[in-house]
Amino acid sequence: MSALAAVYAVTETEIDNPGLSQFGHDPWWLILIKAVLIFLILVLLTLFNIWWERRVVARMQHRIGPNVHGPFGLLQSLADGVKLALKEDILPKAADKAVFIIAPVIATVPAFVTFAVIPFGPVVEVPFSDIETPLQLTDMPVAVLFVMAIASIGIYGIVLGGWSSGSTYSLLGGLRSSAQMISYEVAMGLALVAVFLYAGSMSTSEIVAAQDDFWYGLILLPSFVIYLIAMVGETNRAPFDLPEAEGELVGGFHTEYSSLKFALFFLAEYINMATVSALATTLFLGGWAAPWGLEQIWPGSNEGYWPVLWFFGKMLCFIFVFIWLRGSLPRLRYDQFMAFGWKRLIPISLFWIVAVATIRVVQREGGIDQRYLLGAIGVLAVLFLVLFFVGESEQGEDEEVEAEEAPADAFANGYPVPPMPAGGAVRGPAQPLAFEKSPPAQRVGEEI
Repeated sequence: MSALAAVYAVTETEIDNPGLSQFGHDPWWLILIKAVLIFLILVLLTLFNIWWERRVVARMQHRIGPNVHGPFGLLQSLADGVKLALKEDILPKAADKAVFIIAPVIATVPAFVTFAVIPFGPVVEVPFSDIETPLQLTDMPVAVLFVMAIASIGIYGIVLGGWSSGSTYSLLGGLRSSAQMISYEVAMGLALVAVFLYAGSMSTSEIVAAQDDFWYGLILLPSFVIYLIAMVGETNRAPFDLPEAEGELVGGFHTEYSSLKFALFFLAEYINMATVSALATTLFLGGWAAPWGLEQIWPGSNEGYWPVLWFFGKMLCFIFVFIWLRGSLPRLRYDQFMAFGWKRLIPISLFWIVAVATIRVVQREGGIDQRYLLGAIGVLAVLFLVLFFVGESEQGEDEEVEAEEAPADAFANGYPVPPMPAGGAVRGPAQPLAFEKSPPAQRVGEEI
C-alpha cells in the first residue's frame, strides 16, 4: 500500500505541476528554430562522437587514429559520411522492398524525436528580442515515459530491417536485438520508477529542479548503477553488441544494407547513445545545473546560456564511458547477458522500488529517523546481494566438480569433436577438456 500511496502522490503532483506553465507559449517561428537546432546539434554531435571514439580507442591501443582530414582529423567522420552516400545502393533479390527501405527510417526518426523533452538549460532571453523561453522544445507531465515510448519504436526498425533482408543472418540479428532491447528496457524502466517516486514527477524539468535535495543522489545511487548497465544493453554497444556479433552473425541485422540506408542505422545508434546519456544527465546528475560546489564560487554559473555547457559536459562524460567499455571489455555470451538482465537487474530494481517508496512515505508522514531507515535498507540490500551470488557460485562449483570427474572422449564418435557436457550446456567459463591418449597414426605404406 505504501508504494501505491507514493505513486498516487506522484500523479497528484503532476496534475498541478506549476513548472509546466512556462511551456506552450512560444511563437511558431521559435518552435521551428528550436527543432532545427536540435536536429543540427544531434547530427554534428554524431560526427564528433565517431571521431572521438576512434581517437580514444586508438590511444588505448597505442595508435594515432584519424589525423589527416581537417585539424586533428575532425573532418574524418564527414568524409566517411560522404563516402557512404556515394557507395552503390544494393537491394537483395529476396528482400521485401518496401519494408527494407522504410526500416532504417523507423530506426532513425524516434532517435531525433526523443530529444524534444530534454532540458538543455533554464529560461533565457532570446537574442535580439524581449522573448523569454526555456531551453527545451517542450515538456509534459509524463515526459520520461514519452522518451521510453518513442525510443521503443526504434526496435521495430531493427527487427523489420533484419526480417525484410531475406537473409538468415540478418533475421537472427534482428531477433537477438529485439530480445535484448526489450529485456533491458524493462530494467531501465524499473530504475526510472524509483526516480519518479522520489522526485514526485515524471516531467524532465521538474526532475531537474527536484535534485537540489542532498538525499536525492544517495538514495537513487542503486537505480543509477542499474540504469548505467541497462543503457549500454539498450543501445547495443560493446560489450553488449550481440546483435552485431561479427564472428557469429556477420554484421547482424544490417548485413544486407549499404550506402545511405546503412548510414541511417549507424546514425540511429550514435543518437541513441546521446539520448540515454542525456536522460542519465537529466535524471541523475542534475541536468543543466552546474557541477556541485561551483554555484557557491560563481553565483552566475546557472544563469544564461552557461548551463548548456554543463549539460553537454556531463553528457559527453557518459559517452566517454561507452567508448571506454568498447576499448576495454570483450563481448559477453548471449545466454549470460540475458540471464544477467532478467535474474539480476530486474529483481534488484523491484527491491529498490519498494525501498524508495517506503522512504518517501516515511518522509511524508514522519515517525522514523531517515538515517536509521537508510541503514536498515542498506543491510537488507547487502544480504539480498550475498544470497543472490553465493548460491550461484556454489552451483557453479558443483558443476565444475562433475565436469572434472567425467573426462571427455574426443574420439567417441569416430571424429575428434569435443562432446557436449554430460548435464548439457553450463553457464560460466568453458571447462577444460581432458582428452584420452590415442595411438599414433600409421604412415602411408608402412607395414602394420
